[in-house]
Amino acid sequence: MPLDPDKPSTGEGSPGDSNRERSAEESVRTRIRQGTPSPHRGNTPQASPPRFVSLEELMEATKGVTNMALAHEIVLNGGFQIKPKEPPEGSLEKHVRDIVHKAFWDCFEAQFREDPPVYDHAIILLGEIKETFFSFLLPGHTRLRNQINEVLDLELIKQEAENGALNIPKLADFIIGMMGTLCAPARDEEIRKLRHIKEPIELFRSIFSVLDLMKLDMANFTISSVRPHLMQQSVEYERKKFQDFFEKQQDSLEIVSEWLQEVAYTLAPSRPEDVGPVATEAADRTPCPVIVLNQAYVKLLSWDHSHKLFPETLLMDQIRFQEMQMELAQLTLLGTLLSITHNSAGPTLSGNHEFQDRIKNVIRVLLLDVGSVPINTNDVLVTVSEKICFELKSSLAQHGFTPFSAEREAALKGQIQTAGSPSNQVYRLIDNRIQTFLLNSLGPSSLRSLPALPNGLGPIQKELEEIAVKFVRLVNYNKMVFSPYYDSVLSKILNKEGSRA
Repeated sequence: MPLDPDKPSTGEGSPGDSNRERSAEESVRTRIRQGTPSPHRGNTPQASPPRFVSLEELMEATKGVTNMALAHEIVLNGGFQIKPKEPPEGSLEKHVRDIVHKAFWDCFEAQFREDPPVYDHAIILLGEIKETFFSFLLPGHTRLRNQINEVLDLELIKQEAENGALNIPKLADFIIGMMGTLCAPARDEEIRKLRHIKEPIELFRSIFSVLDLMKLDMANFTISSVRPHLMQQSVEYERKKFQDFFEKQQDSLEIVSEWLQEVAYTLAPSRPEDVGPVATEAADRTPCPVIVLNQAYVKLLSWDHSHKLFPETLLMDQIRFQEMQMELAQLTLLGTLLSITHNSAGPTLSGNHEFQDRIKNVIRVLLLDVGSVPINTNDVLVTVSEKICFELKSSLAQHGFTPFSAEREAALKGQIQTAGSPSNQVYRLIDNRIQTFLLNSLGPSSLRSLPALPNGLGPIQKELEEIAVKFVRLVNYNKMVFSPYYDSVLSKILNKEGSRA
């Protein structure tokens, strides 16, 4: 059945469902660059003529972008799941929520303790439980639907309550049994715990807590079920929503044009001093559009996010590129430090796999936070230099080799502590080879397998290939969605470059 992400869910549920849906939406929005593209840009190559846009139209367009972001996240993130949202401890939101919840359950308990008991709140909760059960059922679950209707007949329950004949324990047993029938196997333990709760107020609270978990399970099961169908539709859907939004915003692809223009200029054969690693592949004086686009994607992995706007077509993936950029920075530094260490250790220790693995794990742990704002890379490298020298001296002593002299140790520490500098020759070499590998990964053969690994990257092969797989998947999907825009922009850029040659 085709999926229309714009169509609101018609499934029945408790009044609190809308809040949880908004929380799920917010979890997706955290992966999107905050704010829409700035309104100072011109018209898109395919945009409608400038016109006034009503607030309703703009809100509708924004809603489309949110739906597009959700579809995009589900398609690209195979592990995407909706998580329960818990307000931060001490926050106003948590304080207000706790007050409201306490007031409700205190009122419920007060009614329940009256003589005779008042069941107004209990009947409301039973109605919510009934609607939640219905939301879990498929159209073919006729027997279960009839059973729920029969036992949780609210009119009958009201009459029993008025006549003092309402049997709460019996209803609770039915509810817990039905939850056990409808829940995922992972919730069996929670269901078993419910059966041991005898106090009615605590039992109702716990039932609703487990039902919330079951709703999340159902939502995540639905997501995994629709992913294959969504994959078939998402390319056209995202392209359409992107165009709709930019027509409403009267925006252009200004940043995309600047991004591609800069790479095309760099690759122009008439400027050999600026030629990039793939410029020699161009067969004529005008760079090939595919080469320009692939080089542009690699350039995104060294983007200055704090001073440059990100290309409009990639805003939903900006955080993904930032995460990969940080991973690559750490991996480049790891490769540099391993190369320096192995050269200093000599062939005997460098060929020892146990030593290699230990040194790699030590360095990787120490580099975990490198790239985050509070962390000073130079301070980390001082610690790394001390730890590596300690490990080297220990291994040399263990194997009976000549110990490090003070001069060699000081020289090694100096090399390690300058390893993170962009001017460091080993760092530049490792960085260049990693970029070459990622660039080659975008070639036609990447659909079948990754390219051969450049020399010197063997110690970080596993980590580099994991990043390359994520990078290629992200780039190829983006190409499928936005190829008409890129073709249009590149055609203008390269025609202009050709006329200058």
